[in-house]
Amino acid sequence: MRARARSSSSSQRKRSVSEPAPARVEPRLRLERGGPRPNQTDILLLPIAQGAVKAVLAKLGARLSRVLGRRVRDCDFRGRPDEVLTHHGDSTIVLLGVGAAPAVDAFRRAGARGRQEAERARARRVQAWLGDAAKNGDVAAAFCEGFVLAGYRFRRYTSGTAGRVTAQSLAVRSDAASPGFGDALEYVQAAVTEVFRVRDLVNEPPSVATPRYLAAQAVALGREIKGLEVDAWEPKRLVREQLNGILAVSRGSREEPRLITLRWAPPGARKKVALVGKAVTFDSGGLSLKPPKSMETMKYDMAGGAAVMGAVAAAARLRLPVEVTAYIPATENLPGGQAQKPGDVIRFANGRTVEVLNTDAEGRLILADALILASRTRPDAIVDLATLTGACRVALGPLFAAVMGNQQPLVDALVEAGKRAGENLWQLPLVPEYREDLKSPIADLKNVGGEAGSIIGGLFLQSFVDGVPWAHLDIAGPAFTEKDLPQAPRGGTGFGVRLLLRYLAGA
Repeated sequence: MRARARSSSSSQRKRSVSEPAPARVEPRLRLERGGPRPNQTDILLLPIAQGAVKAVLAKLGARLSRVLGRRVRDCDFRGRPDEVLTHHGDSTIVLLGVGAAPAVDAFRRAGARGRQEAERARARRVQAWLGDAAKNGDVAAAFCEGFVLAGYRFRRYTSGTAGRVTAQSLAVRSDAASPGFGDALEYVQAAVTEVFRVRDLVNEPPSVATPRYLAAQAVALGREIKGLEVDAWEPKRLVREQLNGILAVSRGSREEPRLITLRWAPPGARKKVALVGKAVTFDSGGLSLKPPKSMETMKYDMAGGAAVMGAVAAAARLRLPVEVTAYIPATENLPGGQAQKPGDVIRFANGRTVEVLNTDAEGRLILADALILASRTRPDAIVDLATLTGACRVALGPLFAAVMGNQQPLVDALVEAGKRAGENLWQLPLVPEYREDLKSPIADLKNVGGEAGSIIGGLFLQSFVDGVPWAHLDIAGPAFTEKDLPQAPRGGTGFGVRLLLRYLAGA
């Protein structure tokens, strides 16, 4: 492992190479055989499909079934998707609707809503009865995944949280055997560990989560996970490698940029994949300055870089038989005295030139450097993640990311992985006619143009992919939530880690 995350002053060094936060104490998860036992837990969670309410309540015994039956009728609970009914009596019981023909993701959402009810009840011991649904190990694992994801809180800078009661154990009960549950649970635990790490990185203040801090976190991961190779290139190496997009964007900041790589390369790997993630640790827009309100959440402009870091780390934890390398260009984008100016021209390492008309379209400039590097290694596929355009958030909102690509099978595989992970993608076309909008009178390309902002961004990036299957995920919408969601509180969501891990596991 090569670790080159040095800083230029002792005070900066202390901050930048701080060790990762200790791992959270997560609920102990276990699978048990048998029916529901409400008297042996603080709270019982019952996922119920439409049409199965009576059959599930019958499992609770005659007296409790009559009491809950009256509540169900009074509240018109039918087991509809995301429907919740909580009964407080001798035992606290929560009915969680999963719909008429529930898919795996319905149980993931039910687990998250169950965790919310457990938190409200200040329950430490939680039991869930899944019935025949647990015959599918993925269903039981998804329920556990939703339950754990919903418990995340970023409390590093708040006081008065010492008395918070949280779940310490989750027992998943079923009359049926659940083959494969152990392996599925190992997968979930690796994924959730890295999702939480990504959320922490995104939620950190931008004065803490600088490019050097990200590099230090990557180096610490390399020490923690056997076989994970980590490197972090400093400015001198960036100059030598002609990574002029990163150097141009970073010129306005006193913080040094980094190009961070993480590589998991097991013997006999069946496929070689490159992941590229945008990591602008704070984006003011540069000289094309954003309005103040738009800057308030711009610490999350490094969410793509954090996500690919987490995906490679999770793949290494699970020892997946796929070679995967993450390329993370990390920089700030500030309007300093040496900042790049509208009208500047950048010559990239592949010889292509770009006229910079808007310094707030900086993410594509640093991704271009990383895509050139990734293409040189001739992987079987390149996937990049970036909070690239506000236009994508306008088009798809906060629950979907856009996907574009130069090969439909790769796009289809990512869409399917997203469905399985509960992280949804929507394909946008790479319209060839829109390339005209990127033509510059003095360079090969300009960095902005036209009206289809998200597609223009994808077309720009495609210009730096040299003959390799490639897909671009614009995660500007789902990477950060302005309100609490069932599986994530306000802030960074960790979007992309579970999707990429599903893709890599099936590659």
